[in-house]
Amino acid sequence: MNPGELGVLIPVIAVGGFFAWMIALTLSKTYTAKLKAQAQAPSAIGQEDVVAAVEELRREVAELAERVDFTERLLSKGREGEGGKPGPGERRTAST
Repeated sequence: MNPGELGVLIPVIAVGGFFAWMIALTLSKTYTAKLKAQAQAPSAIGQEDVVAAVEELRREVAELAERVDFTERLLSKGREGEGGKPGPGERRTAST
């Protein structure tokens, strides 16, 4: 190879190598970002499902707590008013 051809070939290889390196770097960054997104997506979806289930359970527990409070109030009213009243199906006798 004569020196004139070599002088032209060196810049061509250098510029081509630079652009090849930039393309390879861009593709590797894109592929890495894609892999990270795939790795994070299932855990994020699973986490959203867990959060939704916990919120549903909280709502149900709050509803049950309200029902228990209501039942306790009814029972306490019934006990306070039972002093001299006979219960259902009971009869008064001469001793009472």
